[in-house]
Amino acid sequence: MNSILLVEDDLTLAIMYQDQLQLDGFDVSLAHDGEEGLQKAISKKPSLILLDIAMPKMDGMSMLTELRKDAWGQNVPVIILTIMDPNERMLQQVMELKPAYYLFKANSTPQDVSDKIKEVLSLSENPQPAS
Repeated sequence: MNSILLVEDDLTLAIMYQDQLQLDGFDVSLAHDGEEGLQKAISKKPSLILLDIAMPKMDGMSMLTELRKDAWGQNVPVIILTIMDPNERMLQQVMELKPAYYLFKANSTPQDVSDKIKEVLSLSENPQPAS
């Protein structure tokens, strides 16, 4: 079973996404800020991380920066799920940190998020040969 680490400080949203992901067969762990998310990511090594940006203690971009320094964390798929419209500096950071996707909460239902996770995980499990 694929495991998902959901790093989200809004408890209502976290539960909403967790419920949908569990319905779709994922094992979901929650973290409520970037510090807890980083610790859980490195200790649990989930199949994919769903990451908010605006959070207390450590924001999502800082967490992702630290995660990418870890040997395992360099390659784990990360989907950023945020309400933040990225500015130029953030877009540069996103490009360097290579998340699998950048989704806007306002445009993404929990089912959309789950579908994107399935797509990303099937791509990472079945890499396509270069043509």
